[in-house]
Amino acid sequence: MKYVVMLGDGMADLPIAALGKKTPLEVAYKPTMDMLASKGFNGNVETVPEGMVPESDTANLAVMGYDPKIYSKGRSPLEAASMGIIMQDGETAIRANIVSLGGEGDYEDLVMLDHSSDEIPTEEARVLVDAIQEHFGNEFRRFHCGISYRHCLIWKNCPEFTDFSRPHDIIGRRIGDYLPYSELGKPMRDLMKESYQLLNNHPLNLDRESRGLKRANSLWLWSPGKKPSLPSFEEKTGLKASVVCAVDLIKGIGVCAGMNVPAVKGATGTLDTDYEAKRDAAIKELESGADLVYIHVEAPDECGHQGKADDKIKAIENIDKYILSGVYEYLKSKEEPFRILLLPDHPTPISARTHTRAPVPFVLYDSEKEKESGISCYCEKSGAESGVYLERGEMLMELLIGGAN
Repeated sequence: MKYVVMLGDGMADLPIAALGKKTPLEVAYKPTMDMLASKGFNGNVETVPEGMVPESDTANLAVMGYDPKIYSKGRSPLEAASMGIIMQDGETAIRANIVSLGGEGDYEDLVMLDHSSDEIPTEEARVLVDAIQEHFGNEFRRFHCGISYRHCLIWKNCPEFTDFSRPHDIIGRRIGDYLPYSELGKPMRDLMKESYQLLNNHPLNLDRESRGLKRANSLWLWSPGKKPSLPSFEEKTGLKASVVCAVDLIKGIGVCAGMNVPAVKGATGTLDTDYEAKRDAAIKELESGADLVYIHVEAPDECGHQGKADDKIKAIENIDKYILSGVYEYLKSKEEPFRILLLPDHPTPISARTHTRAPVPFVLYDSEKEKESGISCYCEKSGAESGVYLERGEMLMELLIGGAN
């Protein structure tokens, strides 16, 4: 038996007036997803426990079978692990976005224009991270370049600040209302402010502005966490697993869980990611002996944060056409039993431009148990109308491996 998890980050949404009061999942042309829903086991699942913030680390841990209430230590340590950073006792990992701020006046009066700095290319971001490390790095603080706007700060003996805000939650808002103001948070606030003074007129940013792009002009520090520890996925399930993804967060979960995490050339975590390269990487992992492959695509989530419904539809269609259909056809051609679990990790509604903790629709397709479900369109309604509701996201892995009755 082979197992595949196809996860479109943030695919779920709310009805949009411009789409005829339909969601991107309802509007998208996605014949493979719809086929799986028509012949599979459909339901709704709560991937983010009550009282927890709907972040991708929490939701993806749950889908992988790890109780977030036990194992979620913040996204930054997981991202650090994926970057090959070996954290020591006493060190804290902190997500360091390079964001675009706009407006005039004091730093506190600036506005969050874009949490991703126009999805800055990694090559450009590296120039800025190197400048940040040169000016602010020391024996206690080390800045590491990640992918695009997502970077990591390792801080030894870091103050345990908790009054941080997620940059994708405050787009269009005055940042002074969301900066850390506690005594423990003051070093973070000062560092963010000083980074703006360094980056705003950096030659790279002046060049970006001449090309019609936003300046990538400030650090934004958030989601601190200590060294993570996850039980081995293989020891938990008896299955050898691989993770195919672009973003450091999901790679980090895979690394910490002892999964194989292949590098995928052209995987960017944005709409222009190489979908076919991800498909090919997933098939290669299956061919190489993986029992389970977890395929994660960030693009729908990024489009949700940007408030771009048409791009989100395109991302969903690309997942269906260039990844899911090919993986399905490959599995079918092997003439061996297989199961596919399809779902988002959380909604990222176009109207909210951030994550919510609403339940998400899932499909569990079993090649040995095809059954007409009466569902013709995989979407939020299909999950809600199925009558199946899972209160804990980690139940999904139990269903996938054990089979749904």
